[in-house]
Amino acid sequence: MPTMRYILMKGKQSLSFVEMPESHAYQLSALNLRLHKEIDKLTADNIPQLPYAVAECADVEIHDPTVVIANGLDYINELEKDFASIQEKSYPLISLLTEIRALQAQLEQWYEEEAEL
Repeated sequence: MPTMRYILMKGKQSLSFVEMPESHAYQLSALNLRLHKEIDKLTADNIPQLPYAVAECADVEIHDPTVVIANGLDYINELEKDFASIQEKSYPLISLLTEIRALQAQLEQWYEEEAEL
């Protein structure tokens, strides 16, 4: 059974966890920090609300039913969809999308390999 890590995400009004393979958890945290660094440079009107990655943990036991655990691939797919829909004119959004899609491809491969085992 693969070892998973959980990234605690804090939105304006909510907390959630993203379950990631241990080998890729840091990449999601680093991507989140990079996106937050660059998101203020975007000038489009439809910028997605991006939660902050505030912690990583090896295990989590949730006691509040409003706190969810999202599958890492599902989370990154939604992130890619949100950023792909931005109609940016002034900032080269392609570099951010490239980073999102690189992690997306790695996760797809990881989940495919796990399914074969």
